[in-house]
Amino acid sequence: MHEWILKKNNIIIKDLEHFDPIHTFECGQCFRWEDIGSGRWFGVARGRALELEWTGKDLIFHDTTEEDFLNIWYPYFDLARDYGEVKERLSRNDPIMEEAIRFGYGIRLLRQDFEETLISFLISQNNGIPRIKKIVGCLAKTYGEPIKCSRPDVYTFPSCEKLAGLTLDDLQCIRAGYRDKYIHRASRQICSGEISMDAIMNGSIEEARTEMEKIFGVGRKVADCVLLFSGIRYDIFPVDRWVKRVMAELYLGYEASNEEVSRFAREKFGELAGFAQQYLFYYAREKKIGM
Repeated sequence: MHEWILKKNNIIIKDLEHFDPIHTFECGQCFRWEDIGSGRWFGVARGRALELEWTGKDLIFHDTTEEDFLNIWYPYFDLARDYGEVKERLSRNDPIMEEAIRFGYGIRLLRQDFEETLISFLISQNNGIPRIKKIVGCLAKTYGEPIKCSRPDVYTFPSCEKLAGLTLDDLQCIRAGYRDKYIHRASRQICSGEISMDAIMNGSIEEARTEMEKIFGVGRKVADCVLLFSGIRYDIFPVDRWVKRVMAELYLGYEASNEEVSRFAREKFGELAGFAQQYLFYYAREKKIGM
């Protein structure tokens, strides 16, 4: 466990390695963090709001309790994991991955709420990150619960129970387009028990994927993203056209099918495939590799 101190309602982790907020919040895994300047970020997760400060050395959790830090933020930021070991294992005898990790050294995989991650990635389909953030923010402001914090108009992400009780007309205000139908029906499937959360949380990778793909609007890529970014599975390698091009250029030498890319990644990166995907995705996107 990282050493930390409590000082004037702030939790401070001293000399934190393997973290950078830009790498973590802008690698495409989350949509409710905002750069507010001077090394500070503001975000909402698991019903709590947080102002986070990064000095380049220390990570400061402003105005949070010890209880919230231990129960919410410590697991959310995956602080129990040794990212030095993850990086060493992935980069061993792999100069491509070594370079990708060096570039995105501060990426951490956030352990996000399953329901919020599901709805967010349903919204993400054929959408750019700025518009995803706008729709997710509008959904929270319209149907979430207000959060008392240092900033006005901050809201939780609405629960699936709340969303399941809405009509399609109710959802038109968030301007999500055809994704309204996905949000509406997926929420009802989760709340009704039609979807087995036990299979998703505890089944094999095939069982979890199969169950995820029963959810209206969820295909293979969204299923894999939700499983990875909610911290359910790390031996998973989400593949889309962008990732296919990246893998073709950096590893395979040709544009393989999604299944071929996924199989190659599982065999090469094993239980750390999800971490590998994020290092490669961020590196390739920022360097415009495969474009």
